[in-house]
Amino acid sequence: MFEATIQLLLILFLAAFIAGFIDSIAGGGGLITIPVLLIAGVPPLQALGTNKLQGIFGAASATISYTRAGRVDPRTQWPMALLGFAGGAAGALVATLISGDALRAALPFLLIAIGLYFALRSGVDDSDRHERLSAPLFAVLVVPAIGFYDGLFGPGTGSFFMIAFVTLGGLGLLKATARTKFLNLSTNVGAFAVFIFGGAILWKVGLVMGAGQFIGAQTGSKLAMKNGAKIIRPLLVVSCMAMAIKVFVDPNNPMYQWLVSHF
Repeated sequence: MFEATIQLLLILFLAAFIAGFIDSIAGGGGLITIPVLLIAGVPPLQALGTNKLQGIFGAASATISYTRAGRVDPRTQWPMALLGFAGGAAGALVATLISGDALRAALPFLLIAIGLYFALRSGVDDSDRHERLSAPLFAVLVVPAIGFYDGLFGPGTGSFFMIAFVTLGGLGLLKATARTKFLNLSTNVGAFAVFIFGGAILWKVGLVMGAGQFIGAQTGSKLAMKNGAKIIRPLLVVSCMAMAIKVFVDPNNPMYQWLVSHF
């Protein structure tokens, strides 16, 4: 049975602080917290459920900061968040039934593509541009799909929301970051609700890490609002590439297994 010592809780708190800081700006915090939980000896299913609990604190913290600064308005965007909640819950339900091998194999290539887009595309800054999808269509077509992915698998959700808001919604990077955290909060809550029923939550660990996430996200979101695209863009590129490498070299990744067996 897993036991959390004071020393271990302090390490998890620090990891969550770093994850919350990075996640509030560019996403990818789960690639810090999930491995740390697994290394600490938390069983995989409980690691996923506990990660959703602590992730809620980080997403909520960043959302509060962005809302106070007028970067996002939950009062007008709650229908989109409700669709994200439903998508996250549906994905978490399906995750209990099917293997995520196909997603695990494809994810590194998707993340590399997103990273290269933000690295090489000129004119991607804090300025809004022409939207390719109206807000209602974006809400109905894009948000539940990404929410479903978040509940089903998870890594890179923030990056997917970011590129969708920039390329389809026509938002500048700072505004896209703010709305991404609000929607990420809703998808996390949806998936978390499912994990509660499965008894996959270590509450003490999740709440301690949640405190670290909250403080880290406050710090990161304030830095993002101060510097805008100057910090969001490079950190987003680095985050995507790091996530791609981390997922690709995962021994459970079928692509990694294929390469090891053939070379």
